[in-house]
Amino acid sequence: MEGKTVYSAIQPSGDLTIGNYVGSIRNWLTLQEEYDCYFAMANMHAITVRQDPAELRRRTLSLAALYIACGIDPEKCALYVQSQVPQHAELMWVLNTVTYVGEMERMTQFKDKSRKHADNINMGLMDYPVLMAADILLFKADLVPVGQDQTQHVEIARDIAIRFNNRFGETFTVPKALIMKQGAKIASLQDPAKKMSKSDENPNASVFLTDDRDTIIRKFKRAVTDSDDRIVVSEDKPGISNLLAIYASFTGKTTEECEKEFEGRGYGEFKLAVGETVADKLAPVQEEQKRILSDKTYLHGVLASGAERAFKVARKTISKVYRKVGFYQGE
Repeated sequence: MEGKTVYSAIQPSGDLTIGNYVGSIRNWLTLQEEYDCYFAMANMHAITVRQDPAELRRRTLSLAALYIACGIDPEKCALYVQSQVPQHAELMWVLNTVTYVGEMERMTQFKDKSRKHADNINMGLMDYPVLMAADILLFKADLVPVGQDQTQHVEIARDIAIRFNNRFGETFTVPKALIMKQGAKIASLQDPAKKMSKSDENPNASVFLTDDRDTIIRKFKRAVTDSDDRIVVSEDKPGISNLLAIYASFTGKTTEECEKEFEGRGYGEFKLAVGETVADKLAPVQEEQKRILSDKTYLHGVLASGAERAFKVARKTISKVYRKVGFYQGE
């Protein structure tokens, strides 16, 4: 849709899973053809939990290379590292003054991460949704592609935008969540009741985009199923339903076609087929990521160009915001 802006970001805080690929990155390939897109490595969000600095830098570049390897075109979108655009933090500070502590304490992610990181409940953890609101509002994003579990953050961004506009006059575009339906949720291979997560403690629960072929196939062979032998999508067969969803996502087939393909065949044969299909699809992406990472001049150039493009828009937004709130900006 011409004239519409999309903003999305992923933290470089762990290896991405096939769930991230199907639910986020692959959808961006379509979005970059239809919208004015800003895609970021959200390294400022990442430090709300403790990070090894050298590892964070490595993962940031690795993630950028992965985006490009997956088909994100730096000519069609602004691909950049969040910390390279200081207006993210500047806008967050202003938005903090129209955000209430009670709202932040009620955020699901804050409560979850506080439980997981009880020894490090820092202000950044609480402020995370305000920084996310700043990310979105900085570029006047109309749409924010999210999974069902992230809609709360878009809602708080909407509330903050409306509150600021009511207090200071029309400033921000009020964003909408763009729920990516196909493949929006790929479940854990070990607990299909949970979303596949890059931070899962069980090494067999998640398939990472960087896993080698043998590891991918081994993880699928160990995936939980159930006692009967039918390969169909059913509420009482969450493990098989999840594997069918993955197979459909990586082959482009419908789940009905997948069910027909494996009718009368055993679980072992089915799980091997899913693993091989995923491994085959990821192999060229992995090769291209390695090639891009070996060409540091190209990669740094792409990120510098993306940051420059993002900076120009962000600077205009922050100047307008500063004027609205009464900050002196010189003559």
